[in-house]
Amino acid sequence: MENNSSSSRTDRKTIERNRRNHMKSLYSKLNSLVPHHTSRESATLPDQLDEAANYIKRLQEKLEKMKETKENLMGFERPNTSPTGGAAMAGLKPPQIDIHEKGSALEVVLITGLDFQFMFNETIRLIHEEGAEIVNASFSVVDDTVFHTIHAQVEEPAMGNRAARISERLKKFVF
Repeated sequence: MENNSSSSRTDRKTIERNRRNHMKSLYSKLNSLVPHHTSRESATLPDQLDEAANYIKRLQEKLEKMKETKENLMGFERPNTSPTGGAAMAGLKPPQIDIHEKGSALEVVLITGLDFQFMFNETIRLIHEEGAEIVNASFSVVDDTVFHTIHAQVEEPAMGNRAARISERLKKFVF
């Protein structure tokens, strides 16, 4: 009986030692991912954890600010961050896109406001990414609306899939 309790105690000690080693390894890994302004060896474990938590919070705040900046540059405002609390797109025309597949040809008509000029470049980039060849691209401005027309040629093999994929990606991008 005493041998069993001794074996059980040894097993518990081994399990606990492995758990502590695993936790030490995880703390070390976390600590290596956090930039340090102070000496690593002088900080206690709770201080290291606080520093990691604060670093993660700063990263989240920075990410949120970057998202807001991106949306502002794209001409959108988040409804919950609008200073007036009103409609997010007040005064701005949301972009519209029509995509027509005609055999191996793809016609993209993008209608934007003057604040959405970057969308034309992004649309061209996206079409190129999918391997289609731009045949013609033009635009015209009427008042505060810009009409972009892009004609692209899709390669014959897997044409239907590629045209559908381009169409899907463009719709996701615009909407």
